[in-house]
Amino acid sequence: MIPITTFAGQKVAVFGLGHSGLLSAQALLAGGAEVVAFDDTPAKVEQASAAGIATQDLREVDWSQIAALVLAPGVPLTHPKPHWTVELAHRADVEIIGDIELFCRERAAAFETSGISCPLVAITGTNGKSTTTALTTHLINAAGGDAQMGGNIGVPVLALEPFAPGRSYVLEVSSYQIDLAPSLSATVGILLNVTEDHLDRHGTMENYAAVKALLVEQVERGGTAVIGVDDQYTRATADRIERAGRKLVRVSVVGPLRDGYYADGDRIVRGVADKAYPAVELVGIGALRGAHNAQNAACAVAACVALGLELPAIQKGLASFPGLAHRMQPIGRKKTASGGILYVNDSKATNADSAAKALGSFHDIFWIAGGKPKTGGIESLTEFWPRIRKAYLIGEAAAEFAKTLDGEVAYEISGVLAEAVTAATRDAEASGIAEPVVLLSPACASFDQYPNFEVRGKAFTDLVKALPGVASL
Repeated sequence: MIPITTFAGQKVAVFGLGHSGLLSAQALLAGGAEVVAFDDTPAKVEQASAAGIATQDLREVDWSQIAALVLAPGVPLTHPKPHWTVELAHRADVEIIGDIELFCRERAAAFETSGISCPLVAITGTNGKSTTTALTTHLINAAGGDAQMGGNIGVPVLALEPFAPGRSYVLEVSSYQIDLAPSLSATVGILLNVTEDHLDRHGTMENYAAVKALLVEQVERGGTAVIGVDDQYTRATADRIERAGRKLVRVSVVGPLRDGYYADGDRIVRGVADKAYPAVELVGIGALRGAHNAQNAACAVAACVALGLELPAIQKGLASFPGLAHRMQPIGRKKTASGGILYVNDSKATNADSAAKALGSFHDIFWIAGGKPKTGGIESLTEFWPRIRKAYLIGEAAAEFAKTLDGEVAYEISGVLAEAVTAATRDAEASGIAEPVVLLSPACASFDQYPNFEVRGKAFTDLVKALPGVASL
């Protein structure tokens, strides 16, 4: 755990007592702050009390004595309406921050007081954040470095090892977390892409894109902004940064760049003043299949080069990257008379744009989709219909997805994951196709039937591994 000393002797309110909230409270206490914590769920308040954290309904505290409100990232800050704690903090002119901000202030303090300099790579985007975060961490560590990985990827940032010479940090940062981290200033900031998502939280695409852009617009002096420029929002951000005279590396997977990294088949090429130089090869690296992973890899390579890694070490690290759980993760294979069925867990595909990455990476797909629907449904995926042999629809989105697929793709409404796995296996075996793929890529949130995409992905993995004749991968 990283103790937070920057609020020593001050009173701090913490709201939202999930894993990161509890750690924030404990880190503040360890650093000498006085903490008062609360949550709308009584059981979480009891859990915090049992852990030795002082709790009190924040409606009853004297806000004039509060130095800051540390808010869990999932608590509404602006849309659809500010949470009641946010309104109380605003009335008292109390700053509202999150655990990423606590980390950033402590990192700055470590440098100022002890001279400890720890490079920070911060990664955001609508899709690809987790893979790029895991890959960047892997490349640094495979080259002999000491990189700590955390943030939105599932490990709260304050759970990481404390600041030390030679240590670096690679953080996945969501738009919610950027909102609560005004001093986030990375050594390398990566913005992968911006497509429609989280409008219930940010109100408009313009607001959402502006929050994402902050991460690369605020890189530290001498730092590097790495930006995927294959959508209008990120292109505009890159142009602004270039006009401001900041250090910028563009990345593309749709065409060559005069300056920057771009995909050329299974290669990542670096353009320098309109000349092309080979950077790394992705051929044969199963964990980095597809154009979306070429973007993830190119951004990770650009970040590592900016940190001083050499390309041969980066290439070696790419070859040993194991991939990310729940993201186009091969989990099993079942032999059939005509060949073998490959089972792929892509539970992290919680919107259509993310599902498109998997659908574009395979053929002869028996597709399991559905859950709690996102804005736009799956209408944007029509170009992938020829790749899908049949769809198996689950959760709240089943009826809506059926309407979209009707007359275009064969489907059945399975309702629940267990039925979908059984039916997809049956049809894949009967198809006579040599290498069919049973793909869970829901294009939906999980919250109608599962608490998160990890639990959904594990359920799929368990169901697949329980099938007769399936060999785990």
